[in-house]
Amino acid sequence: MQAVIFDMDGVLIDSEPIHYATDKTLLKELNISVPDNYLDKFVGTTNPFMWSQILNEFKINKDLQEILDKQLALKIKTLEEGNYQPISGITELLISINKNNTTMAVASSSSILFIEAVLTKLKIDKYFKFYISGEEIKKSKPEPDIFLKTAEMLQINPKECIVIEDSKNGVIAVKRAGMKCIGYINPNSGNQDLSEATTVIHDVNVLTHELIQHL
Repeated sequence: MQAVIFDMDGVLIDSEPIHYATDKTLLKELNISVPDNYLDKFVGTTNPFMWSQILNEFKINKDLQEILDKQLALKIKTLEEGNYQPISGITELLISINKNNTTMAVASSSSILFIEAVLTKLKIDKYFKFYISGEEIKKSKPEPDIFLKTAEMLQINPKECIVIEDSKNGVIAVKRAGMKCIGYINPNSGNQDLSEATTVIHDVNVLTHELIQHL
């Protein structure tokens, strides 16, 4: 493997509860009542995709960009005020991969501003060659576009890339991109079907650079 690509939400940081709480607040403001697991199907997709689907489904006549701006402001405020740390084992894994001179990147469906805020908050931005937002890509996960674009920017064959993902949409996107995938089961990411992943883990602490290289 020449490159390890990380999803961010639910992999680098346990941020799905931030997204969930923020989205539930906005749904309430829009007078939309949904089951608790309603948002699970959108885990791994971009915010524009999710909210355009919701507005269409519930026939809400509201400006999409206004909702996205409010959502981002709420998320960053929550992030900055909270005592958030990298998911257990992530910092050690990044150090191990970095010592072995393997390239790393972040490919996340979150907005670029939230990605920057998270990586800075966790003090892990220095480990990544670059990061890319799904909002910069035409098609959201489960389409493979964000991962293919990442490989292109890294100038590395997709077959030489491995991705760590925690969502069904993300795992499908990785497979469609022709890359190997480590599926991380994060309980806070909802009931995600990661069966399409190359291998599935319950704890990031089991991962090492050597193990990733032998997948």
